[in-house]
Amino acid sequence: MAGAAAVDAAAPGEAAPSAAASSVHARLRGVTRVYPAGPAGQPVHALGPIDLDLRRGEFFSVVGPSGCGKSTLLDVLGGLAVASAGSVEFEGRPVAGEVPDGVGIVFQEDASFPWLSVYDNAAFGLRRAGMDEAQIRERVEHALSFMGLRGFTHSYPAQLSGGMRQRLCIARTLVTRPRLLLLDEPFGALDQQTRLLMGDELLKLWRDTGATILLITHALDEAAMLSDRVGVMSARPGVFLDVVETGWPQERDSNIVSEDSFGRITGRLWSTLRAESQKAMAYGQAAAPQ
Repeated sequence: MAGAAAVDAAAPGEAAPSAAASSVHARLRGVTRVYPAGPAGQPVHALGPIDLDLRRGEFFSVVGPSGCGKSTLLDVLGGLAVASAGSVEFEGRPVAGEVPDGVGIVFQEDASFPWLSVYDNAAFGLRRAGMDEAQIRERVEHALSFMGLRGFTHSYPAQLSGGMRQRLCIARTLVTRPRLLLLDEPFGALDQQTRLLMGDELLKLWRDTGATILLITHALDEAAMLSDRVGVMSARPGVFLDVVETGWPQERDSNIVSEDSFGRITGRLWSTLRAESQKAMAYGQAAAPQ
């Protein structure tokens, strides 16, 4: 699959230089997150200041060293945490303290309920919201079919592979029909081959739903393959050091890893990330108990 890679740099702490070409779906301005003092008595400045415009319908990934605030960024954007400073908006409305309507979140941990069938897992949130059972059935059957789980509706999570359980978690979010999908290392526990195949499924989901997706990942190849743009974060406190425009066509899949430009993109990401990862490791060693 052909696709020329374009790489644009952003100034530290800023997002890509031009989000104005498309409508902005979510926006962060001057966002920081500082955690209260821990056992050592010092507050932890985890994130920011961050500026980011997510374009409506784009696939944006975030990579960065461990502990740089990637998950904190997702939590603040998704309303799971409140920014210490700055503003967060989704579809022009402030986000603070609760998950906005239209936002779906999938985490790395298997969040399925082992005592419920695949169907009942997918239906759980809709039932709690009081939705009519006929409407629930339509949404659940569509989501399970889309995620390749239609033949497992009566199975239980323990009877599924790791990849299938993660597809179930995505299906449970998909039934809510999110317009912004936030993914925090959803394939982190899977082997490399399964991750690539799950990436193909995720790209199909993105194209068919038109949702805006923000993915947190440690895997540079995953970010490069899936994304329209990839933001590279610094060591803590995390800010954006670079935002890479991949230039991939929308109809892409895992075959794109054989493109020459794929190697150039991953090389650009690593060239920025390597020094930041070394800083994070040095900080961890210095902070370790002696």
